[in-house]
Amino acid sequence: MSRSAVVILLLCAALAACDQNGEAVIASPREPDSHAVGYYCRMTLTEHPGPKGQLLLKDSADPLWFSSVRDALIYIEQDLTNESEVAGFWVNDMAQGTWEKPAPGSWIEAPKAWYVLGGGKTAAMGGGEAVPFKEQAQAEAFAAEFGGRTGDYSAARQEIAKALAGGSGSGGAQ
Repeated sequence: MSRSAVVILLLCAALAACDQNGEAVIASPREPDSHAVGYYCRMTLTEHPGPKGQLLLKDSADPLWFSSVRDALIYIEQDLTNESEVAGFWVNDMAQGTWEKPAPGSWIEAPKAWYVLGGGKTAAMGGGEAVPFKEQAQAEAFAAEFGGRTGDYSAARQEIAKALAGGSGSGGAQ
């Protein structure tokens, strides 16, 4: 392939990631509808209380839905082969809404969230949940009320990885 053909292909790829005004298109979270089903459990998200997760892959128009944040973290740790494939990963900020029904529009970027790990709240399909919050102080208040400890995204992923490896982490799949 000639150098000019490579340059043209690279320019086309760059423009494909832009809107009509040449602005970069940034992935944004969606609200689940009645057709949104959990990736692992294949049940509608509305059938489950607690925080949800959604992950948008770069080559997909629709997000992968998760009936719990724990399940979304399991996907990142166990099933995703390359994190560069991710256009966006969001979780519910549990400072908004209730446990039974997280607030619409409460999506925050998972890597920027604070999590309560090893607490008394159970994930949608059982096992410990990683409960996300936008603000660390809100996570600490939740942990004081329901038990557990706070950690950042890295700590949440380590908890899941430990549980998947058969460790004693309480935030993993059970």
